[in-house]
Amino acid sequence: MQSISVIFDFSHFVSTVLLAIGALLPIVDPLGGAPIFIAMTVGLTPAERVRMAKSVAINSFLLLIASVLIGAYVLDFFGISIPAVQIAGGVMVCGIAWSLLNRPNSPPALAQEEPTTAMADDLGQRAFYPLTMPLTVGPGAISVALTLGANPKQGLRPLVETTLGHAFGILIVTVCVYLCYRYADRITKRLGPTGTSVVVRLSAFILLCIGVQICWNGLHTLIVATFPTAAS
Repeated sequence: MQSISVIFDFSHFVSTVLLAIGALLPIVDPLGGAPIFIAMTVGLTPAERVRMAKSVAINSFLLLIASVLIGAYVLDFFGISIPAVQIAGGVMVCGIAWSLLNRPNSPPALAQEEPTTAMADDLGQRAFYPLTMPLTVGPGAISVALTLGANPKQGLRPLVETTLGHAFGILIVTVCVYLCYRYADRITKRLGPTGTSVVVRLSAFILLCIGVQICWNGLHTLIVATFPTAAS
């Protein structure tokens, strides 16, 4: 019985990690942000660009993990129900995914602007704004992170497992951010406009499916709470 429990716990941890990655990675979209990162760090030396990419990844991790961990308490403070957040978050995710699927194949507008040379004393400030927020972790990613943390598990052990799963998934997402920004020049050259468009479209479709699932979870909870006899 104990071995079955361990397998179940590991399966829950893996599914939580995969859910966090699948929900956040398409919205954060480090591949799509790589051209913008290049344009806004064109005046930096290679060492400064590496340091900037690392700072953006760390800032992104802190923003996302804070949204997951304390988001539910903020919702309780304002009296917002968890199913309502799941439905609203699912609808928002679907909207973002739909807009990505129907976005025209054009380069980002910011990539066309004239880049400015960064001063050494403002690297940290620029790493947070605008490179981390809103270009990397925008309102969409924060909303999804809030939705992920809006249904905490009952009991200490399931809660710790879910929290660790979310943290590990967010860590993988931010590592992808670091790698894509660190090697942004090589990635954009290898992918090209067509490859980048294909990656965005596939990620958007996965995101649309995740949004539908999140929305259904909220609807199912409301149906069970309103019609407990019919649900059973």
